[in-house]
Order: sequence, then C-alpha cells, then structure tokens
Amino acid sequence: MPKLLTEMLKGTLEGIVLATLSGRPAYGYEITAWLREQGFSDIAEGTVYALLIRVEKRGLVDVEKVPSEKGPPRKVYSLNADGREYLEEFWRTWSFLTERLDQLREGGK
Repeated sequence: MPKLLTEMLKGTLEGIVLATLSGRPAYGYEITAWLREQGFSDIAEGTVYALLIRVEKRGLVDVEKVPSEKGPPRKVYSLNADGREYLEEFWRTWSFLTERLDQLREGGK
C-alpha cells in the first residue's frame, strides 16, 4: 500500500470500522475480511483488533462474547448510541473535508 494511502487510512479507519458496525454486529476477523473485500487488502488483523479495543475503551461499541465452534468465545462488537453519535460527527467532518478538498482541486473556487 502506498505510504500516502496508509497515512490517510490511519486517520479514517476508525470511522470506516464504526460505519461497518452500523450495519450489523461483527467480530474482528469479519470486519477485517470485509475491509479486504472492499479493497483494503493490506489492512492487518492486528490493526483492526487494536482499533476495536480503543473504541471499546471509549464506550463507542458494546461487546458480547459469543461461543465459537473453534476455540475461545468471540467478541462481537455492535455500535451503541455513543458510537452512532460519534459516527454522525465523523460523517459531518468527512463531508466538510471533502467539500473543501474538492474546492481546492477545482482551483479554490
């Protein structure tokens, strides 16, 4: 993955993961697999798991341990009310930034 893409992704991955969870609860590997299907092929599982721990500590997701057929129980993450509020702010900020960037690309009009 090119360095610039990696750097930009670092700033948006949290919003991307929360947006993923807004559709349905999921566990870490499911999220990573979905991201890879969407073209984020170089995202490491460890990156997603570290992010999930951070958003859990910040109270943006609820976690349920679900029995697994293979190994220990899985932690299934779902977006809670605080997470939805944060995600709305993420989208507002994203819209603001993309509008300004589009203006810059068009010559500052």
